[in-house]
Amino acid sequence: MKPSEYPLGDPVAAIATALVPAALGVIRLSGDSSLSLLSACFSRPQALAEAPGHSLVHGWILTPEGERIDEAMVAVYRAPRSFTGEDAAEVTVHGGPATVLAAYRRFLAAGFREAGRGEFAFRAFANGKTDLLKAEAIREIIGARTETGMAHAARRLGGDLSAEIRRVRDLILRCRAAIAVEIEYPEDEETGSGAFDRELIGEALAALELLRDSWAAERLLQDGARVVLAGKTNAGKSSLFNALLKEDRAIVSDVHGTTRDWIEATADFSGIPVRLFDTAGLRETGDSIEAEGILRTRTLAAGADVVIYLADAAQGLDGEDLAFLEEAGKGGFPLILAWNKCDREGATPLPGELPPGAAAAVAVSARRGTGLADLVASAAGLLLGGGTEGAERRPSLGSERQRRDVAAACEALAHAQEAALSGFPMDAVEEDLETALERLASITGETTGADILDAVFSGFCVGK
Repeated sequence: MKPSEYPLGDPVAAIATALVPAALGVIRLSGDSSLSLLSACFSRPQALAEAPGHSLVHGWILTPEGERIDEAMVAVYRAPRSFTGEDAAEVTVHGGPATVLAAYRRFLAAGFREAGRGEFAFRAFANGKTDLLKAEAIREIIGARTETGMAHAARRLGGDLSAEIRRVRDLILRCRAAIAVEIEYPEDEETGSGAFDRELIGEALAALELLRDSWAAERLLQDGARVVLAGKTNAGKSSLFNALLKEDRAIVSDVHGTTRDWIEATADFSGIPVRLFDTAGLRETGDSIEAEGILRTRTLAAGADVVIYLADAAQGLDGEDLAFLEEAGKGGFPLILAWNKCDREGATPLPGELPPGAAAAVAVSARRGTGLADLVASAAGLLLGGGTEGAERRPSLGSERQRRDVAAACEALAHAQEAALSGFPMDAVEEDLETALERLASITGETTGADILDAVFSGFCVGK
């Protein structure tokens, strides 16, 4: 069943915690008759049936014959003050899989239906307890891969994006109202003259352009990036790989050609989830296996979001290093020169000018861990593309769906602005403003079609 086809009001149940051995397990229940059905399964039916909203009731889950299944704590919610807007309950039992399943099956036998994916969140949306932006933010929080990504999603769940959309909508509505006055009273100078203010369109457009452009960074926080460590043999790639991960994942050796294939691990680069690759060292070799590893290094580098190229500060850059940097410049992939082993005796200073192909350069010591924070910050800056000053405090988009609608609204407002400047009739400007309002309404879910709702809520897990 598609989310848009979920029957509202049916009593539904879902296991909301993982079915693994744990201290506690939670089963969520919601629907018009959910509390009365649950009372029939409970050792203290009257206490549960009469419990006020936002209260806890202790008792036992019972079989139809009155045998005890497990001790439970029931959180009671009364409509409309619940997540779904319906009467609802969350039953907490001991977290053994057999115990949780036994309680869940008891509820199904009592008349609850198995909840579908995202059905609880869909009911919250359908009953006006949340808008589509906040519903999507719930899924983002569940899937967040870094604390930064989680914090951004939490701001959207808290309503900052919804509030910004409402603010922009109000600007457009004020503009439409002024146009309506000028159209309605074209000859009444006192009433209609000067009512229309083009600056309102410009203000709304500027706000939406900021939102549209925020998606590039937000997508990185959700999807992550590929960062490849490259360099000649013994430049310190594996040591840097381990240092960035704060664990010994790669074999470190002075023997040339130790790393013959790439290995990867996940890392957090200033809030950006990263797949970090340690690769085979670059050099001329007659070993066919090592040569294949070097070929893979070049292939990985060509497909990376950022390449960190390590050079030995004691040896400096030679022709082989410069050839790779030139290749990076021609390939167009961002590259950071990591001037490794800068703490060793005889190390040369970091070059005063960036060599061709390098977007940044940082002096580091993988052995001592110095310069790593600067290296991570430099990589994050390249990934985000700069221009993020103050972005942490601004509302931002959370999905490609939102970006498409905001981009369409921007296009409509830009057209309205141009029409107003060119002296087109006011009804033509009003038509563009109406288009922008329709796209904003689609973002929040006020006029969203069933296909969009299905795409959003089917991505939720069962129990949310």
